Amino acid sequence: MNHKTQQNLFVRFFVVFTFLLMIAANALANILPINGQTTGDVSNAYRNLFAPAALTFSIWGVIYILLTGYTLFHLGFFRSKVTDMDIESLEKIGIYFSVSSLANTAWIFSWHYHQILLSLIWMLVILVCLIKINLVIKKMSLTTKEKFFVKIPFRVYFGWITVATIANITTFLVSIQWNGWGLSELIWTIVVLAAGLIIGSLTMLKFRDLAYGLVLLWAYFGIWVKHTSISGFNNHYPEIVVAVIVCWILFLIIGIFVVARKQNQTT
Repeated sequence: MNHKTQQNLFVRFFVVFTFLLMIAANALANILPINGQTTGDVSNAYRNLFAPAALTFSIWGVIYILLTGYTLFHLGFFRSKVTDMDIESLEKIGIYFSVSSLANTAWIFSWHYHQILLSLIWMLVILVCLIKINLVIKKMSLTTKEKFFVKIPFRVYFGWITVATIANITTFLVSIQWNGWGLSELIWTIVVLAAGLIIGSLTMLKFRDLAYGLVLLWAYFGIWVKHTSISGFNNHYPEIVVAVIVCWILFLIIGIFVVARKQNQTT
């Protein structure tokens, strides 16, 4: 067994172990729950106008299913023995993914024990890892099957973590009772929504990927639901409702542009 093979086996083990650890931590967070609170309970303890409705978090189920597919693919399932795939790049993705899984696990415990600043640091680690992963993927030439098992899972995960990072930042500011430099919470929420629109749009254009954009549409839809539902803010902040709708429309337009551009390039 040569050194390269040993390295492959270690990376495979690391990917599987850290992924299962992340899944276990997230499951226990709501089954036990950790520190007597669910993840949503902690979120509700820091009221902010950027938080989406609870139904929005169902996307984690989709993310975990997609990441399970990637993990199996990394182990060699769904791959032909003869492949032109860049194995070295796949290993880089595996290492970054493992680090992100460890950070995700640490985030759970930090969040549930109300260590909001620490949770933000772990969230930024996840975000950086996903940026690295998606930059590696962008340079790879993938088949349709490889796109399904490698590209799509990390585009969707990246999209959600982009929004989650912004939400984590707003929660941290609430936790330290930041006064917003004299501006109202309403104004700051609109600013944050606009910032998310700019960051998300630029990222979508850079990677030219619709999957990332669809996640942003879902997240902003969740914010709209929270602000318009009786169980949420019940239209108490109409300016934010309008801002979310405008952001949603602009995301949709940019998504259509990305799809049209890709089709033109293919043609």
